[in-house]
Amino acid sequence: MIGIVLRRVLTMAASLLVISAVVFLVIKLPPGDFLTNRISELRAMGEAASAAKAELLIKQYGLDRSLVEQYLMWVGLMPGPAGFSGLLQGDWGWSFEYDRPVAEVVGDALWLTLVVNLAALVFVHVVAIPIALYSATHRGTLGDALVTILGYVGLAVPGFLLALIMLFYANRWFGLSIGGLYDADFAGKPWTLAKVRSLLGHLVVPTLVIGLGGTAAMIRRMRANLLDELAKPYTVTARAKGLPPTRALLKYPFRMSLNPFVSDIGNLLPHLVSGSVLVSLVLSLPTVGPLLLDALKTQDQFMAGFILMFVAVLTIVGLLISDLLLVWLDPRIRLGAR
Repeated sequence: MIGIVLRRVLTMAASLLVISAVVFLVIKLPPGDFLTNRISELRAMGEAASAAKAELLIKQYGLDRSLVEQYLMWVGLMPGPAGFSGLLQGDWGWSFEYDRPVAEVVGDALWLTLVVNLAALVFVHVVAIPIALYSATHRGTLGDALVTILGYVGLAVPGFLLALIMLFYANRWFGLSIGGLYDADFAGKPWTLAKVRSLLGHLVVPTLVIGLGGTAAMIRRMRANLLDELAKPYTVTARAKGLPPTRALLKYPFRMSLNPFVSDIGNLLPHLVSGSVLVSLVLSLPTVGPLLLDALKTQDQFMAGFILMFVAVLTIVGLLISDLLLVWLDPRIRLGAR
């Protein structure tokens, strides 16, 4: 197992290096950047002092150098005007739009994004697995038909539309404002027990909205996988030999049907982050999704680059977790990985 982890870690490091180069190149593809566009606007308005400050920032962050040099300085593999100061050194850059360090701008948004999406991930598995087990073992019944219909509805309804519907009716019927992740009174204040309680109360709606589509998809896929496993000879033989139905279901068919979902953990986390951008905008969630959208629109390259790398790290770490879980879950994979 140690050898497997070491190999995966080396692969992760190489993958992140390649991803960082692709991310930087994609961000640089559109002509111009935030500062050059801003300088043009300031000069047009006759604000020479502000334009001079923007030009100073260009030199300070090496944006007047070649593309390769800018990338190496951003990653932290080459010294810039301030020495080695890049992602590897923990310097996430400067947000030109907010005129603050990226670390200050993202602040709580990073861990709040993780909280929201981990809650949605737990919701997906806790709800989908029991429903899929029931549906697969009660094929053709009224309950199975209802689950199928609800699954199609969950896949068809966009998350942002469901968020709008819940916002409207919560305010109309109950006079409640369910937007945000905590009460407006706690905005900008340090975290206390009261603020945490407010977070937990507001977390219900975004968890439901973000996780609904994933839950419906997981129910359909797991039901199909379980039906396939239950029809295989080893399951029929186990039942014929008198193995209790619950054990005959959970011992092997259920474990084997989990393999595709465990392998998808690496893709699920970044998908939840990217797929919840519109939901975050509708529900006014202080997550990195809206920040990424604004950074891409304004070409705030350090902000956009860091958030995209954050999503990439989530993907790589998720893939490592899924690989380790697969090795633990399936003896065939464990033997083949040696």
